Amino acid sequence: MANRKRSILINFRVTEGEREQIKQRMAAIGTTNMEAFLRKMALDGYVVNLDIPELAEMTSLLRRSSNNVNQLTRHVHETGRLYESEVIAMRQSFDRLWDCAQKILRSLANIQ
Repeated sequence: MANRKRSILINFRVTEGEREQIKQRMAAIGTTNMEAFLRKMALDGYVVNLDIPELAEMTSLLRRSSNNVNQLTRHVHETGRLYESEVIAMRQSFDRLWDCAQKILRSLANIQ
């Protein structure tokens, strides 16, 4: 057996109803790793689920912007030219990212 960081095993029993409640709480925060969930609950007493739809939007914008930067870089290397329209499009992309980041920060600031 490999040397594991967590070598101590802790077992405990629950009723079927309690197990169902645990599964419901896990589903509510979108996790399927019961061991990690129970460890977090035992150590901290709570799990925070940040349901911020803007995070998914920002992830998508970051992927698209990254692809655009890569394409633009290839284009500049191949042609030695950079067009103003490409710079404007990139600027607009980064402006959308910044707007999304600001929405996320406002959402986080409102968490009690």
